[in-house]
Amino acid sequence: MSQHKLAVTAGTPADFTRLGLSPKNIAAWEDGARTDNRKGTYEWWYFDAHLDDGAKLVVVFMNKDLSTPQHPLDPIIRLNLDLADGRSFTKIVHFAPDQWSASTDRADVRIGNNRFTGDLHTYRITADVEGISVDITLTGTVPSWRPETGYMLFGEDRAKEFSWLPSVPQGTVEVTYAVEGEIHTTTGVGYHDHNWGNASLLDIVHDWYWARGEAGPYTVIASYITAHERYGYEAIPIFMLAKDGEIIADDAHNVTFETEGVYIDEHTKKPVAAITRYTYQDGDDRYVVSFTRERDLTRDRMIDGITGVKRLAAKVVRFDGAYLRFTGTCGVQHFRGDTLIEEHTRPAIWELMYFGHAR
Repeated sequence: MSQHKLAVTAGTPADFTRLGLSPKNIAAWEDGARTDNRKGTYEWWYFDAHLDDGAKLVVVFMNKDLSTPQHPLDPIIRLNLDLADGRSFTKIVHFAPDQWSASTDRADVRIGNNRFTGDLHTYRITADVEGISVDITLTGTVPSWRPETGYMLFGEDRAKEFSWLPSVPQGTVEVTYAVEGEIHTTTGVGYHDHNWGNASLLDIVHDWYWARGEAGPYTVIASYITAHERYGYEAIPIFMLAKDGEIIADDAHNVTFETEGVYIDEHTKKPVAAITRYTYQDGDDRYVVSFTRERDLTRDRMIDGITGVKRLAAKVVRFDGAYLRFTGTCGVQHFRGDTLIEEHTRPAIWELMYFGHAR
């Protein structure tokens, strides 16, 4: 790692040794609890799926709001369900601290009677919140992966951390969900990752694009993180491409990122790219992964979800965070030299998280 950068992905041999991690093998305990819920830390387990009946589902188990890690334990379940008929449901439900437990040796998170458990390959997620219930089985078809150690470090002393483990980059899903008295059973394609850190994302990250998708035989995870102004807006690219279940490209040093069709979103006032493109060059082989927006699923100003004294405080410091989620297409092109070898396109969902002010 270059010593002058103020935001980096930890990936030296010393980093692996210090963190007790293997460069090649991921252990089940890495998806267990990585924080002790103390003030200053946060952690969440995330799942999403594209379902064969046209629905889209997101379930997140969080130990606290990611924007307020200084707060004590405040368990939250977030559930987003977008149905093919246009109905959309968002549930953000808080629970008492004594309703939370999380194992350290594997993913086994419980919030009340809701559970998120698995072993890096097979997961069971059950949740019943405010009239919507889900019972999910996720089975991995692409092996667990992380960008180097998975730790992103910030500051001269690199003491501030944000960490990420894509435990299931892609898997098959079997799900039964119930909403408004209807029960649906279907299958689909899903994803699970695990995040934790010891510094508020508002203090270390300016914005990020994050996407996952599949097209033909390919699976992709791609992100472009821009650090906070105090860290020089340093860019942290993340990229993983698998083909037929085997990872074929994941060296972030080989990635370039570009945007097209940037416009200002009227609701959030943030610049948004109509197309985000990741190009991976490996010798004569070039992979171009493009996410092309068709419509918005979510356009949230974060302050709208804050009430009371917290809202006043947010206004005082001019907090201007936003979260946007898009649906469109993921396109994967493989070139050898200047020759297009193959090309695939499929529907995808991706997001833009914006903590800072528009630059």
